Amino acid sequence: MKQQYVFTTLSFLLLFVLHCSTTLAQGPAAAPAAPTTPVAAAPAPSGPTNVTKILEKAGQFTLFIRLLKSTQVANQLLGQLNNSNNGMTIFAPTDNAFASLKSGTLNSLSDEQKVELVQFHIVPTYLSSTQFQTISNPLRTQAGDSGDGKFPLNITTSGNSVNMTSGLTNTSVSGTIYTDGQLAVYQIDQVLRPMQIFAPRPPAPAPAPAKSKKKKAAVVADSPDETPADNNKAATLQNVALFGVAAVVAAIYL
Repeated sequence: MKQQYVFTTLSFLLLFVLHCSTTLAQGPAAAPAAPTTPVAAAPAPSGPTNVTKILEKAGQFTLFIRLLKSTQVANQLLGQLNNSNNGMTIFAPTDNAFASLKSGTLNSLSDEQKVELVQFHIVPTYLSSTQFQTISNPLRTQAGDSGDGKFPLNITTSGNSVNMTSGLTNTSVSGTIYTDGQLAVYQIDQVLRPMQIFAPRPPAPAPAPAKSKKKKAAVVADSPDETPADNNKAATLQNVALFGVAAVVAAIYL
């Protein structure tokens, strides 16, 4: 009986030791991993406003794009649009507009005139479609002087129609290509021909040199009042008169 008790006790102790060993070996259960929250990608920074890319996407502005690039005006616009708060408005003639020009017109222009022609289609401020109704004429473009005979551009509205004239070209806005509050690009169906390039006024004639009054007075002062012939004639008449008087006196006394 005693042996059975000892055996039972030892078996219990053995089972207890084995249980503790197994529990220690396993260790504490690992905590479940926390769910990860996906991080939203930062929006890509918007690139600089590029007028030529806008026109390329719109199509039918190949010749105007070529002029913008060849005159370097495209690079100027890129710098102005991304370093100024004034904005910009561009009136873009279509390829058909250039095709309607007289053959050889563009080739006859100097490099400076080509720059002025492109700049005449650019207004250095942002103009929305509603602002055309309250605009002050003549509108100044990047070509410069808006005075009569130079680079005047006048804009009028009639209902929803926006009409413009350069003095030589009459056209209207036929559509909005792009607008973002800083840049506005409008389509026109005629090339705006500035008077300074296509109808320059002839230079004013040089004023005639003023005559010197002092010199004229000197000539008059140096000139004799009478010529020698006039003097001789006067002396002869005087002698005749004296002779006649003497003859009358002699006749009285005789």
